[in-house]
Amino acid sequence: MISLKEAHKTFIEHLTKQGKSSATLTAYNKDIEQLIRHLENEGLVLVTEIQTVHLEVFMKGLADKKYTAKSISRKTNATKTFFKFLKELNHIVENVSIALKHPKVDSKAPRILSKIEYRALRDAARHDLRSYAMIEVLLQTGLTISELAEMKIEELDIKGDEGNLFVPKKNNKESRNIPLNKAVIEILKKYIEEERPKMEKALHVFVTKTGNSLLVRNIRSTIDRYFKNAGIERAKVNDLRHTFVAFHLSQGVNILKLSKIAGHKRVSTTEKYLDYIEKADGVEKAELSAL
Repeated sequence: MISLKEAHKTFIEHLTKQGKSSATLTAYNKDIEQLIRHLENEGLVLVTEIQTVHLEVFMKGLADKKYTAKSISRKTNATKTFFKFLKELNHIVENVSIALKHPKVDSKAPRILSKIEYRALRDAARHDLRSYAMIEVLLQTGLTISELAEMKIEELDIKGDEGNLFVPKKNNKESRNIPLNKAVIEILKKYIEEERPKMEKALHVFVTKTGNSLLVRNIRSTIDRYFKNAGIERAKVNDLRHTFVAFHLSQGVNILKLSKIAGHKRVSTTEKYLDYIEKADGVEKAELSAL
């Protein structure tokens, strides 16, 4: 029999071997750690002691503590993944998490930056070449923040006026090619030639002065600071991705092609933006990459 703490350690090691991002690993680790702390407080130590009712009580406790439905849903997903893993390794006879239900989460409309907003964001970061390049890449490619952090020099083709970024396969996301326009090519070249440290160990595009890759949390805090400096409220880094998708839908880009470039698992994810593309009205085609 295996203890909850031992199972937790094995589970995180398993996710690490699968190549999960650091952000994903941190989230799973914290969620399962919180669950185990609750179960141990109830006198439960072994994985075989856990019943569905114990998990339901934990989730109800989160609701009583005013956790959001989104947070509870994430913790439910982590719990289900954890117990599915335990069942696959035969540490438990029955997957007691199957009966757990996700709370209803109201889907919020994506935050799409207006032309004035993303111009202001660019202007606020213009004096900082690395930050400006990161913002431009996010706006022009629709990358996620983790993909931006993991971008490598060898994946970039920016020799001419038309370029390409290769995003390798990771986890259950297929590899994809993203076309790059002149504007993003120019800023990347400028950053790489003028500011990026020239070191052999510096494999990633966006690095520190010592050549180490930038962490996701550092990228997020940097761009959040420029949102604040630009006076843009209620905006997050991922909203640059929302703006990318909405703009290209408003320009009539083929939805299947756009879905693939954005790396959406389902076309339906891309289709949801159709209800919001009027918010991209007034965006000038020359300002964002036309696919």
